[in-house]
Amino acid sequence: MELIKLGNSTYYIKNVNNIGVYKVNDRDCYIIDSGNDADCGKKIIKLLNENNLNIIGIISTHSHADHIGGNKIISNRCNAKIYAKGIEKAIVNYPIIEPLMLYGSNPLLELQNKFLMAHPSNSKELEDIKGLEYLNLKGHSLDMIGVKTLDNVYFLADSLASHNSINKYHIFYLYDLEEYLKTLEYLKTLKGTFVLSHSEVTNDITSLIKENENKIQEIINIILNICKIPLTFEEILAKVFTHYNLVLNINQYVLVGSTIKAYLKYLKENNKLNYEFKDNKMLWYLM
Repeated sequence: MELIKLGNSTYYIKNVNNIGVYKVNDRDCYIIDSGNDADCGKKIIKLLNENNLNIIGIISTHSHADHIGGNKIISNRCNAKIYAKGIEKAIVNYPIIEPLMLYGSNPLLELQNKFLMAHPSNSKELEDIKGLEYLNLKGHSLDMIGVKTLDNVYFLADSLASHNSINKYHIFYLYDLEEYLKTLEYLKTLKGTFVLSHSEVTNDITSLIKENENKIQEIINIILNICKIPLTFEEILAKVFTHYNLVLNINQYVLVGSTIKAYLKYLKENNKLNYEFKDNKMLWYLM
């Protein structure tokens, strides 16, 4: 981990999941997200202590486990308050909701893992903090936010899939495709320094936005081509994975499966696909 300065009061911790740091005075700071587990939380505390910084609050951009995994230990050791927005706050407090939502009922024990479910942490509703502005970045999760600092630095969480993720995995998790596309349009209006959770810091996100848009359109075209004959969701999922030469496991089944369902909903509501029930199967087909 490395603490890198981006402005008078704004820093980030370079990590697998980049962590935002905003100083409110010479000693105290807020962090934006907390990494994927308790070990990451310990390393954040140690690094900031070495730089004479004390964490007084954690702003959780959204409730996915790799963004809130350090919440509990940082809150306990630093007496730091945790903030999250709306339903994201509920999932931070009750993280069983995440695998439950993905699976559709009481989740398999195999899904109650560190990757999908952080330890519970006691968060409160997002509130105004001097020097910070919150951005609505829905789509990747139910009510994800970004954070802008007075130094014109934008912490954009998972609002853009990274170049490496797009090229390696092709399908990145989305809760709502319609909202995600709106977020991409909104991101085009921003100018400043951009810190994404899984990409290098940059002053220009134009090409990455376009890369995200292109991959989404590619997946749409694949699904439409697949659905030239009526198919079940399971058949569509299998064919998409085969197309990209990917192999399903239990985590990918629920994550990519939920994402494919987001695409199906989007295509249904945009009059590209419809469904019917035949022989007790739900079949998707081209309009």
